[in-house]
Amino acid sequence: MLDLSHIFQKSLYIMDNTFVKDVMSKTTITVSKSTSLQDAAHKMNSSNIGCVIVVDDSNPVGIVTERDFVTIASEGRPLFTEIFEVMSSPLITISPEETIWEASEIMKEKGIHKLPVKDNEQIVGMLTTSDIVKISSVGSDSQMRKICDQILLRMKHENRPD
Repeated sequence: MLDLSHIFQKSLYIMDNTFVKDVMSKTTITVSKSTSLQDAAHKMNSSNIGCVIVVDDSNPVGIVTERDFVTIASEGRPLFTEIFEVMSSPLITISPEETIWEASEIMKEKGIHKLPVKDNEQIVGMLTTSDIVKISSVGSDSQMRKICDQILLRMKHENRPD
C-alpha cells in the first residue's frame, strides 16, 4: 500500500530546504512599458517564455503572462495597445534567498503561477508553479513522480485556452 504521508513528508522537506535561487529560471524577458502587445507576444513566442516583465526605464513595474493574453484577446484589444495598459501591477516578487515553501505560500495567497525573482532591485529570474512541482519529485520515489506528472498534466490542460 502506498504511504502518502511519507511522500508528502519528503516533498515538504524539499520545499523547506530548497531555495528559490536553486530552482528559478534565469531566463527572463523585459519590455518597455510602451511596447505593443504584438511585440511582447512575439518576444514571448520566439523565446518560448510564458511572460514578460514590464519596465519603466530599468525599474520593473509589472508583468504580462500568457493567461493575460487570453483576457486581452477576449476583450478585443488592438495589437498596438501599449503593454502598460494591461500589465498586472504592482509586481509581486521574491528574493532568491527565500525557500520554495515561502514562494509557494506567496503564489497560493496571491493566486499567481509566475513569481519574478528580484535581487538588488533587478529581476534575476522567474519561478513558476511548474518549477515547484518538478523539484518536489527530485530524489523521490516513482509514485511521487507519477503524482507530480499528473499535476503538471492537469495544470497544462487548465491553462490551455479553449
